Amino acid sequence: MDNNDLINISKTIRYWILKSTSEAGSGHPTSSLSAVELMSALMFSENFKYDVKNPKNINNDRLIFSKGHASPLFYALWAAAKGIEYKELMTLRKLDSRLEGHPTLKFPFTEAPTGSLGQGLSIGIGLALNAKYLDKNNYKTYVLLGDGELEEGQIWEAANIAAKYKLNNLIAIVDVNRLEQVGETIDEWNLETISKKFKAFGWNTIVLNDGHNLEEINKAYQYANTELNQPTIIIAKTIKGKGFSLWENQLDWHSKTLSIDQLSSALNELGEVDVNLTFSLNIPNWSSQSFEPSVASLPDKLIFNPSEKYSTKKVYGQSLNLLKKHNSNIVALDAGVKNSTSALDFQKANPESYFEMYIAEQNMVSIAAGLSRMSKIPFVSTFGAFFSRAYDQIRMASQFNANIKLVGSYSGVSIGMDGQSQMALEDIAMMRSLQNSVVLYPSDAYSMKAAMQLAKDYDGLVYIRASRPETDMIYSENESFEIGGFKIFDSELPFQFTVIAAGITLHEALKAQRLLKMQNIGIQVIDLYSLKPINFEKLKSAIKSSNIIMVEDHFPEGGLGEAVMSGLMNQNYKFIHLAVRNQPMSGKPEELLKYEEIDAEAIIKNIPINYY
Repeated sequence: MDNNDLINISKTIRYWILKSTSEAGSGHPTSSLSAVELMSALMFSENFKYDVKNPKNINNDRLIFSKGHASPLFYALWAAAKGIEYKELMTLRKLDSRLEGHPTLKFPFTEAPTGSLGQGLSIGIGLALNAKYLDKNNYKTYVLLGDGELEEGQIWEAANIAAKYKLNNLIAIVDVNRLEQVGETIDEWNLETISKKFKAFGWNTIVLNDGHNLEEINKAYQYANTELNQPTIIIAKTIKGKGFSLWENQLDWHSKTLSIDQLSSALNELGEVDVNLTFSLNIPNWSSQSFEPSVASLPDKLIFNPSEKYSTKKVYGQSLNLLKKHNSNIVALDAGVKNSTSALDFQKANPESYFEMYIAEQNMVSIAAGLSRMSKIPFVSTFGAFFSRAYDQIRMASQFNANIKLVGSYSGVSIGMDGQSQMALEDIAMMRSLQNSVVLYPSDAYSMKAAMQLAKDYDGLVYIRASRPETDMIYSENESFEIGGFKIFDSELPFQFTVIAAGITLHEALKAQRLLKMQNIGIQVIDLYSLKPINFEKLKSAIKSSNIIMVEDHFPEGGLGEAVMSGLMNQNYKFIHLAVRNQPMSGKPEELLKYEEIDAEAIIKNIPINYY
């Protein structure tokens, strides 16, 4: 395509940005207009390869708009590429439209939902890691960034790891238009300052002093696609609102659209436009290689000694190795604690399928989301407490039901002497609140192994809560588990109380059951290993008493107790909720369980003898 063609298609795209946002009465046209030439030169030159008729073609180049608010540009580009008809652009932001305010997977050319700034580069790294190290594919990943989102710390986590893995198939583009929502960006138009930052992380940098000069932009892409040994970033000075003089480089127009008269003026400035102009994209002519990881010789079964104690977090790596033997798409990521989470066991046996993410949990979760888009099944491990700093990234991944599995170790006060900063006490609430998520809380080695299998088989986001203390075996090798299920431990004696627990407190509940039996007192114990979903109809049928004690190693808000009560309210039950209510501190696990009144002794104290 020659330069005149690029000029004409850029005008067409600019026209539809103005028209669609004006029709919607909302959107971010000024942020879209600044990057028109940057994206037109990418897609409609020889650099970008994509089969528009088959968006799922694994050989397609990838394009992510990390600055997702520039969606009017994103949609117009795909209309210009014959992916959709131009008339669909007029449905922007309308109910049931595929063209939402920020890109979602409703739109077939979206790689991942964006809009929460700072995450797109990490998602792009997941795609690039897959191409370079797993599928051995030649596709390139392009990520459009806004200069404002460079203020997000996750961007620099991503910059760090992309250079570490020498992702020369990753090309980022920064639209440096100087203005964000309420003022100037930190670096404004100091392109060299931005360049020096990325160079310091080990990136190739290309600085464009005119991000609207199509010839210079095209040269930048050509250079970025040469045989470089590191990721590349194009840093381009642009004008926010480019193409309409009222808007150009002016504050207070972010997320504002044009009146009828203003639209007429803007279109007059734009001049003659072929509003139906389209061009075909270049189709990829390469193919991927099948991924054949070398897996260490491992046993086909995991057998645990019923007389020994195991921590569920220790079983993680062993269980993942077993799953890997039967599914080559499994990969693992960890954030600098692999010896504690037991991800180290997986790395040793499957080095080609393990990616160390270092101490950067936000980046890790978004990279996992990117990997999941390429049919990989990422298992992501760190301390449960540290997933809280990546909650936004998990939230965004859940919006497209990313097939990622999060395994949080060191949960609850039962971790012991490390103290409250290391104790996951909010994690169940956090993960339960996500749409379509599954939350599992195994209590012993075999239930942990089963939880891992359930997580692998579920298509979507799963959180497994793992415990640090070594505990007795409860289940046998042949015990079956299911998402939404629970286990019942009835008493041989008549009982008036049902204790519902999971994980570490299940052991305390069973201990209480044994101690009370010595006094000829019975209680029913239920292991609610599936905290979300819960089959409440079956649970109501299983509970054979009107008094329910819920005990959990978690804050009372949003945990097991509230999960149970949400489905059993107005059922004539009397509830007692034992949870972590005192200020957690360092101490031995048994001391802390006693201090928080969530141990066997506390359960027994809440069962009045006069009931029997």
